[in-house]
Amino acid sequence: METKADQILSIKVMRLSRPVFTQPGLFHPEPWDLVSTILSQEENNVLIEDADQTLDKTFSPKFGLLLPQSFGTIYLGETFQSYLRVQNVGSCLVSNISIKADLQTAAQRLPLTKRNKVSINQLELQQSTDDILSHEITEIGTHILVCEVSYQIGAGEQMTSSRYYKFQVLKPLDVKTKFYNAEDYYSDDVYLEAQIQNTTVDRPLCLDKVTMEPSTLFEVSSLNEISTTTGTPWSNMPQLFGKCVNVVQPGEIRQYLHCLKPKQNVRDNHRMLRGESNIGKLDLIWRTAIGDRGRLQTSQLQRMVPNYGDVRLTIQELPNPVKLHRPINFVCKITNTSERPVELSLVLEIRSKPTVLWTGISNRPLKKIDPNHSTEVSLKLVPVMPGLQSISGLKLIDLFLKRTYDYPDIAQMLVIP
Repeated sequence: METKADQILSIKVMRLSRPVFTQPGLFHPEPWDLVSTILSQEENNVLIEDADQTLDKTFSPKFGLLLPQSFGTIYLGETFQSYLRVQNVGSCLVSNISIKADLQTAAQRLPLTKRNKVSINQLELQQSTDDILSHEITEIGTHILVCEVSYQIGAGEQMTSSRYYKFQVLKPLDVKTKFYNAEDYYSDDVYLEAQIQNTTVDRPLCLDKVTMEPSTLFEVSSLNEISTTTGTPWSNMPQLFGKCVNVVQPGEIRQYLHCLKPKQNVRDNHRMLRGESNIGKLDLIWRTAIGDRGRLQTSQLQRMVPNYGDVRLTIQELPNPVKLHRPINFVCKITNTSERPVELSLVLEIRSKPTVLWTGISNRPLKKIDPNHSTEVSLKLVPVMPGLQSISGLKLIDLFLKRTYDYPDIAQMLVIP
């Protein structure tokens, strides 16, 4: 990675990275070598062959460290660091030196040298200057490190020398997400399932941190901890995949689950929640086996917003469990999510072979509900069958549009004899 012999200034670039684990072959240490003395104490690493009454010790270490021989493989989210050295290898004084290093990607060209250019007055024979280049990789694909040096020989003309170093950036982790809207009559919670796969060929990765950064309308709670004792805070519970080390082998997948709840100040603003599809971003921090750190962040994740129509029914109060043949109070909230006032009629139906009986007046009109407002309705019902029973038979009719909103399975409750 240097210039030709006829060049006056030599440009050298070396990637700065930690050594990697390797498994070396067999070797024969000399008797006076310190390695021979140390490894001879490890019986598991010694193969003794008796040939012609001589003792031959052949050693095979389990692991070794190998320094990088080239730029090697660079993964998305890692910090690319390299050492740039410019040396005067000619036979004359060089002056007015300007050094510039850029990283060319498919989308942009990024300056890596400080203040875009490094300027030096002169370099004597065999004198050199160096710089450390650093950049966090945020794109995959082909990258080209472009190093340009301009200089002047004596009082002569200005000369320029350029070098190009190409390397590939691969994706270390593949992230797939699934959204599950609660779609019940209790909440607007959203559950996010994230599947994280190690897509490297031969590099185990340690997931240090997998967090969800919610959008402004939501707050998030992690469901990746194991509850061991009652009342233990979530932050103090042991992690699902281990508290200290979470190693993902190549090809393996980890699944994480997060619950997003609307914030208190927007919980009743159904129009705002219905118009918000952005849910937040996933933030991942990982390390290699040798300790190199990388970070990935997904783009803004989007969900399919459930369509509740112009009228939304939610449960405010429902005791559970309940006793057989004992009347219970059932309080629900009806919200107008449309842009017009609605007038509704409440219908209570008794299905064939009922397990729950409604008590009260059916086909009764409710008071007018303004846009983005709600009203609470208190009802009574009597369970007539023991076991886990579903509450159904409630309908709302829009008196203006003659539209019927049917709620066949509002909730379930345990009926005790």
